[in-house]
This record gives sequence, structure tokens and C-alpha cells, in this order.
Amino acid sequence: MKKTSRFFRLALLASATALMVPLASAQATGKLKVGLMLPYTGTYAALGTAIENGFKLYIDEHGGKLGGREVEYIKVDDESNPAKATDNVNKLIKRDNVDVVVGTVHSGVVMAMAKVANDTNTLLIVPNAGANAVTGPLCSNNIYRSSFSNWQPAYAMGEAAAKKGYKKAVTITWKYGAGEESVGGFKESFEKGGGKVVKELSLPFPNVEFQALLTEIAAMKPDVVYTFFAGGGAVKFVKDYAAAGLKGKIPLIGAGFLTDGTLDAQGADASGLQTALHYADSLNTKRDNDFRLAYAKAFKLQPDVYAVQGYDAGQILGAGLAAVKGDVSKKAEFAAAVERAKFDSPRGMFTLSKAHNPVQDFYLRQVSGVENKSIGLASKALADPARGCKL
Repeated sequence: MKKTSRFFRLALLASATALMVPLASAQATGKLKVGLMLPYTGTYAALGTAIENGFKLYIDEHGGKLGGREVEYIKVDDESNPAKATDNVNKLIKRDNVDVVVGTVHSGVVMAMAKVANDTNTLLIVPNAGANAVTGPLCSNNIYRSSFSNWQPAYAMGEAAAKKGYKKAVTITWKYGAGEESVGGFKESFEKGGGKVVKELSLPFPNVEFQALLTEIAAMKPDVVYTFFAGGGAVKFVKDYAAAGLKGKIPLIGAGFLTDGTLDAQGADASGLQTALHYADSLNTKRDNDFRLAYAKAFKLQPDVYAVQGYDAGQILGAGLAAVKGDVSKKAEFAAAVERAKFDSPRGMFTLSKAHNPVQDFYLRQVSGVENKSIGLASKALADPARGCKL
């Protein structure tokens, strides 16, 4: 009896061991959990939806899989609220056990996300928020950006404004990270080109009571006004600027978010506005035309820059996962693959810098009807300086 019992125990142990092998293999190739931490309510709600649509379009084009793993989505509304950011991203990482986080729009929110991503060694792909520090002092093999740094479109617009011969500029934005960094980028290039920023105006995010500041601008009579607003705030600012009688008197320029995804609501008040951005309507390349057609078919909407950034977040994730066969723990190999890659984007070809920020062209765009049409390049292959990055 003892020999028989021992035999059965060994047989059961062998069977259990054999069962464990395919189980471990299944875990390595199981579903890839992607946490989408985006704004689904508030000022930036439309931006969050466009990013999600673009990201999912890329995944769907690849059969719902990346790196051989089926993609599962877990969504969190970040409400564009920095105070809730740490708790929200920790829920995705520690409660939902996501493999990668994709987000967000608000620069204040993404700063908290980047810190948690680095503390927990979690992959983070940023499809919009341009906080300079994310690919500056916080840069790491965990963090990638498919969009821009706040410095980039602002610097490009400052170059273009100086070349137009403007000498005196006033800036206006929300008093938060993205706005302040955007003004800083514009001021750097504009003053390098011979101009002078004579006044920097701001109001708390997401305040849209612009009248007092518009009255101040009218009294100062600068050559040009540079602004950084997006979403619902951009709509109201453009309409209020025109209502104050400033349109046609003092040129209004900005980072492209002023008029991207907002033209339907801004209407004729946006006509003729010039902005700088890494995407424009009517680029008329095969890559962009194919993307726009696929997006319109899938979502019954026209894509904007936010959709493109979401799509390219998928491209970055796909390139890295292909190299590591879906194993997100191989951070160094993932990084090496992404840094080598050339991304064929609807915006045009781009690469990632060592700090993992896009090196890309910035278009000078002018509003015509409901399109931001490219009228040339504001800056060619512009790379963020990545100040403070130790990679």
C-alpha cells in the first residue's frame, strides 16, 4: 500500500508539473491589458475620445493584437484633474494590473502619471500632454510620447512670427504647465528672431472669462497675439476675440490646438487664423488620405491631430512589442526597437529622439472654411531640446 500510494503521489506531482508549463506559457502570451486614462468629461472630453478612436483604429487594423497578444481595454476618466491623477493611475496599475497605460491630455495630470510609471516600472505612452519634463527630467525607458512637447509647436510658431516681421507680441493662456511652457517656447524663438514679448497674460485653468484680458490687449495694441488654448476654452476664446473687435485689427496666432477639433464650433470667427502644428488638413499624401478614409468609415467623423496622436501611440506600442514578442518587461529591448524605428504617420514620417519625443515637421496652417490647411513649413524636423533628460 505504501509503495502504491507513493507511486500515485509522484504521478500526481508529475501531472501537476506538466500542467504548469502551458499555464506559464499562456500567461506570457495572454491578453495585453491597456489602460486608457483620458478625459471623457469636461473641457477636453472630445480630445480624449479622438485619441481613443485613433488608438483603437491602429489596433483594429492589426486584427486586435499587438506583439501576438489580444488587446483588452480598461478605461478611466481622468477628468483633467491633477488632484485625482495619482489615485487614478494607481487603480489601473495596481488594481487592474494593466501592462501599459496610454494617457493623457492635461499636462498636470501626466506629470503625476509619469512619476507613478517610473516608480512602478510601468510602460506609459503619452498621446497628447506636452509637459516638457516628461521627456526631460522624467525621461526613461518606461515613457514614450506620440505627440509633441509643449515647447515644439510654440517654438515653431515663434520662428514663423519672427520671419513675418512682427516685433511686439502679447501672449495669453491658462496659468498651468502647458500654457506656461508654450509661452516659453514661443518667447524663446520669437525673441531669438528679433521680436519682443511685451506682456504675458494668463488666467486660471479652465476659466474662460476673457473679457478683462481682451480689453487690456486692445489698449496695448501689439503687432500680434500668441495664444495657447484647446478644446472648449479655445472655442470661446476665438469667439470672444472676434466679439471684442480684435479680429482683423491685431493678428491672432497660436499653437495649433487653438483651431484643431474646434473649427465647427468656432465658425467664421476662426477664418484666416494661423497656427503651427505637426499635422494639417489636406496634406494630400496617400498615407494621410488612407488614414482619413479609414477613420471616417469607422467613426463617422473626420480625424484631427488628437486622432493622429492616438493612432501613433498604437504605432509606437506595436513597434516595441513586435521586437520583444509581446513581453513588456523587456524595457531595454523595447526602447532600442522604438528608437530605431521610422514611423510612417498620417502627419508625415517621424522618429523618436533618445528622450522618446517625436522629431517631426511643424506645418504653418491657415484656417479656410472648416480646415486647417498647410501653407508651408514653420519648422523642419524639429527636435525638443529634452533639457534635463539623463538617458
